[in-house]
Amino acid sequence: MRLIFAGTPDVAVPALEALIASEHEIAAVITQPDARGKRGKTLHPSPVKEAAQAHGLTVLDPADAKDPEFIAQVAALEADAAAVVAYGQILRPALLAATAHGWVNLHFSVLPAWRGAAPVQRSLMAGDEITGATTFLLDKGMDTGPVIGTMTERIRAMDTAGDLLDRLAQAGAPFLLQSIEALVSGAAVPQAQPEDGVSHAAKLTREDAYVVWDRPAHIVDRQIRGCTPAPGAWTTLPDGSVAKLGPVSPLADGPTGTPGHVFEHDGRVVVATGSTPVALGTIAPAGKKPMAATDWWRGARLGEDAILGEA
Repeated sequence: MRLIFAGTPDVAVPALEALIASEHEIAAVITQPDARGKRGKTLHPSPVKEAAQAHGLTVLDPADAKDPEFIAQVAALEADAAAVVAYGQILRPALLAATAHGWVNLHFSVLPAWRGAAPVQRSLMAGDEITGATTFLLDKGMDTGPVIGTMTERIRAMDTAGDLLDRLAQAGAPFLLQSIEALVSGAAVPQAQPEDGVSHAAKLTREDAYVVWDRPAHIVDRQIRGCTPAPGAWTTLPDGSVAKLGPVSPLADGPTGTPGHVFEHDGRVVVATGSTPVALGTIAPAGKKPMAATDWWRGARLGEDAILGEA
């Protein structure tokens, strides 16, 4: 087969590598344009672009995938199908029609659950026990196209969004290739998604990552793991400054008190919640690298009544 690959972040690289290692030809790789770093001076290629160039592949990085010239360029490739993983732009019908068999997207949920930009994060935050990945044909809707196949993955008790996304990306890479091969050969017939069970996974905002300590401990735990590594769960310290938090450990019992009250208990730094306390793992005060909460506590010298999240 002659294939196109579209993707941008690290999570898309395993699927690209699987296609490269297959017997099929990669006509081109489509990715987002180079992005500026935090200081805004240097342009950085996407992880997918770096991987593609390392293999000598043709890379297309349009600023706007709706550009008629770009669509004509893709159509001229005469590809049998395209694979998509976290590309980052909406693909319009004219572009979707530019391959013989369509564009197969690898989405990290079992559709129709968690349609949208942050399926893994929202699934973790909702307390799901099982998630997975779906391959489907892109259409004009948001993750609404007909399904080719699904796979499942159990969510582990200590999974962060980064952990779970990495496992799904690795397992999903050969799954995507198999789905495209089945589609083009006619062995798979895409099926419309059911109308029941639809949920939406909006992109996480900074507000989503702000820890609300008066929620129960298990909810605080899910929120922080769902926001790790990005956008990064955070709270305010008693002086009003911001600190980012790594995953916490809910305690089965322990002293209760005002939600947000931070104190030392049995050699651990714990924070009171709406139920039992949680033990902090790592903390990164503004301008500092993440450190063990116990190290931070020794240097912070907070009073007995210190509260997180009030300022």
